[in-house]
Amino acid sequence: MKVLFMCTHNSCRSILSEAVFNHLAPVGIKAVSSGSFPSGRVNPRALQTLQVAGISTEELASKSSDAFEGSPPDIVITVCDRAAGETCPIFFGPALKAHWGLSDPSEVTGSEAEITAAFESTLAKTQERVRAFLSLPSTTMSPDELRAELNRIGTL
Repeated sequence: MKVLFMCTHNSCRSILSEAVFNHLAPVGIKAVSSGSFPSGRVNPRALQTLQVAGISTEELASKSSDAFEGSPPDIVITVCDRAAGETCPIFFGPALKAHWGLSDPSEVTGSEAEITAAFESTLAKTQERVRAFLSLPSTTMSPDELRAELNRIGTL
């Protein structure tokens, strides 16, 4: 199973989601990420937050959804409000789609402590949702049941 986390710029929230998912997922389930308008760079604070949490940052890169044209995902989860209503590329075809909106920690201003707290909060919310996803009996659920559960997880 391949899960794609999609956001507008693929620099922060979708990157955090990809890394957390791959850190927690069992063998045979993999996450990737992309952006509808990728920035071309990963947010340094996102990388730092992952490293402090002991989560690998290898192979994380900001990329377009076109990168998966030859290998479409099974599930697409949008993680930012701007991407929620966007149409997924046609080559994603029958991929199951869900939305897990997250506030953008890279837009937080204030002290170093406040910015760090925003990134840590986003990471914690992502971990909560990924753990809930991975606890689902997804192999025995219908696509409609799985979609409903994934959307419910997005409200946690």
